[in-house]
Amino acid sequence: MKSRIYLPMLALMVMLMFSCSSDEFQENQIDQTALEKAPPAKLIEIEILELINNYRIGMDLAPLNNLSIIKSVAFTHTDYMVSLDQVNHDNFYQRKTSLVQNAAATKVSENVAYAYSSAQSVVKAWLNSPSHKATIEGDFTDFDISAEMNSQGKWYFTNIFIKR
Repeated sequence: MKSRIYLPMLALMVMLMFSCSSDEFQENQIDQTALEKAPPAKLIEIEILELINNYRIGMDLAPLNNLSIIKSVAFTHTDYMVSLDQVNHDNFYQRKTSLVQNAAATKVSENVAYAYSSAQSVVKAWLNSPSHKATIEGDFTDFDISAEMNSQGKWYFTNIFIKR
């Protein structure tokens, strides 16, 4: 019984010891307020979601539902990438855990991108990449996207897919 209490506490302490310093952007801390506030959808985001669903329908796959909590989680990562000026999948485990806990996700995957200037160009790039295409064609039920522009006018994208 005591190991049930101490083991999770030990794991939490180890995770906290290896987290980023307080001077760095804290994307890995997805709080409840961030989950409740998805930024309004931008035209490029709507276009990407439509292109992906149209592609899925053309492949005889079910279209995916938009889920604002996914957009909120995606936004935290896109904002993080913009702050670093670097495209990455850093802290994916925290995003996945958040969606498992708050959206009843049983499966989570994401596509990220940088510097594409249109919805068509980023979706085309993802479809030309076998791993990104596999995510788009995957067994998912919901998705959403965050697209944010950096100070030089370059877009960053985080597209998250979940299965519930």
